[in-house]
Formats: sequence, C-alpha cells, structure tokens
Amino acid sequence: MSDRSAERTAQRAAVRGPDSTDNADDAARQPLTERIQSKLARAADEHRRNADAPSKQMSRQRRPATSGGKRPPRRARLRLTRIDPWSVMKTSFLLSVAFGIVTVVSVFIVWTVLGGAGVWDSINATVEDVLGSEAGNFDVTDYISTSRVLGFTMLVAVVDVVLLTAIATLTAFLYNMAAALLGGVEVTLAEEN
Repeated sequence: MSDRSAERTAQRAAVRGPDSTDNADDAARQPLTERIQSKLARAADEHRRNADAPSKQMSRQRRPATSGGKRPPRRARLRLTRIDPWSVMKTSFLLSVAFGIVTVVSVFIVWTVLGGAGVWDSINATVEDVLGSEAGNFDVTDYISTSRVLGFTMLVAVVDVVLLTAIATLTAFLYNMAAALLGGVEVTLAEEN
C-alpha cells in the first residue's frame, strides 16, 4: 500500500508541474476548497497576464514607425486573377432586372406627364392646322398610346435583361482566360488613416 501511495504522490507532483510550490504533504493537509481556490486564483492571474499581453503588443505596433510623426499608410499590391462567372451572372441579372423596372416606370411617368401637360392635344391641333380637312379625325394617341408604349418598353426591358446578363457573364469568362495568359489586373490598396 505504501508503494502505491508514494507512486500516486509522485504522479500528482508531475501533474502539478515544476512551478508548483506546494509539496505533497501540504497538498494532503489542505482542505479541498482551499486547493480549488488556489488553483482558480492562479488561473485568473494567468488569464489576466495573457489578456494584457496582446494589448501591450498592439500598443507597440500602433506607435509610429518614424520619429517625425505619423506613419505612412500601408499599401498592398494585389492581382485580380479570376472572376467567378456564376456570381457575375447573378449580380448582372439582378442589376439588369432593376434597370428594366426603372426604365418601365420612368417611361410611364414621362408619358403620363406628357399627357397631363396637354402635349398630345397640342400635336393633334398642329396636325389639323397643317393638313386641314385632310387630317380627318387624327388622334396621335391612336398611334402612340400609353399601352403600346409601355408594351414596347417592357419588351425592350426583357431583351435588355437577357443581353446584359449574357454579355456580363461572357465578359467574366473572357477576363478569366486573359488573366490566365497575362496574369490579371494589378490593384494597389492603401490603408485609410
């Protein structure tokens, strides 16, 4: 039994490490709560030291490199070697849909404002003045009514969405091939002060 207890004591001392100042007899005599409190106090001290170390290193790094004042901003030279065609396609599709919606809404607003301002009545009166009785019952809105113009604008917007998405995706593929041959576009980034 005594060999076993000596072996256990040696194992405990090895587990505690070389910086442990308690010897085996003192550890056996201390109550469990005191041993736990001392270990927690040591862990808290170590945690405080570790937490203070990075802040001291950061304050050393933030000091200006030159003795004359502010340090110059850091610069990084990067090279754009690949553009993901899938992300370009999604982004260009979304932007071209937004552009199409803006186009349709703006044409509707312009056509409504022109109608409210009396432009169509003015055009009808001018045509009757120029042609006289040959004009008959001429009405410009029969040819360029709001529904026709909006229908044509929607058609153009849909074609625009398809073309802009396809062109942007094709451009991404072409850029990737050119970057594979030539190395890509070089960009210099600077840190803000």
